[in-house]
Amino acid sequence: MNPPDLPDVLSGLAPLLRVRPELESLCRFGAQWASRHDAEGDGWAPFHLVARGTCLLQLPDTAAVLLEAGDVAVLPHGGAHTVRGSTTPTDAVGTANLRHTHTGAIAVKTNGDGDAETELVCGRLKFEQAHQNLIFATLPSVVVVRTHQDADAVRLRQLMAAIRDELDAARPGAAAIAADLASALLVMILRSHFDREPVQQGLLGLLGQRQTARAVAAILEAPERDWGLDELASQAGASRATLVRSFQKTAGMAPLAFLAELRLGIARRKLLAGASSLAQIAAEVGYQSESAFSRAFQRRFGLRPGEARRAGGEDSPA
Repeated sequence: MNPPDLPDVLSGLAPLLRVRPELESLCRFGAQWASRHDAEGDGWAPFHLVARGTCLLQLPDTAAVLLEAGDVAVLPHGGAHTVRGSTTPTDAVGTANLRHTHTGAIAVKTNGDGDAETELVCGRLKFEQAHQNLIFATLPSVVVVRTHQDADAVRLRQLMAAIRDELDAARPGAAAIAADLASALLVMILRSHFDREPVQQGLLGLLGQRQTARAVAAILEAPERDWGLDELASQAGASRATLVRSFQKTAGMAPLAFLAELRLGIARRKLLAGASSLAQIAAEVGYQSESAFSRAFQRRFGLRPGEARRAGGEDSPA
């Protein structure tokens, strides 16, 4: 059974899960076909929504995963993979008679005329600071959410359709709306995955244990608080020794080291997301001075906070 405070913890983590969606193609295939996808750069996670039919998702050195209509597959680490027809030979590397068109809103790939046997909406999500995020380090190479499994997956499918509709229509505000929908989509994927797949390590593992989840929830509720080990143990309903052992076993770090890591992750998000002063951000995540915050930030990310903010501004999309 999941800890009762898990939903609140996920709500607290949501601001750290900002993503930007990019729809790439609507694929309509019949007969034999295969679509190869190279590895993505840091922070990009491909996704495939199966709107019709079935297909196979193949990652190197792993068994193929069957995807059916309504399924959503996300590859959090952006690994190379191939999507192919369910009866297409494993050694197929391309699609014969592939044609490229455009609706004016999205690219279309097809290899036949008339109704397609399989229809996919393919794209990718840009995860902010994914390579430094405690959450993504714990996720598997592919997360699959299936419509027939639970009500969350139905809503997830509706969210993906809403993202598609917003970007296709390209009305004023569509990009901002789609980005917020994609953030909600990611949280739902994590929740559905967490519900079905017990996680033994990392942040999600901490959320799967009642005592450590309580400690994480307390930190997220007040990251600026001067937390000590005794207070966190009290929040968790565990002894100091038990809490330290649980954090070390699950996350590979002690509770106070985890606190520092999470604070700096929150601070980095605040730096890139707004115009708050460094002193204000330092106070909001529990540092007694701007200089102490700056030193800790530079040790963790290799940049001073101001440099990170300027670099983030330069990289931000127009």
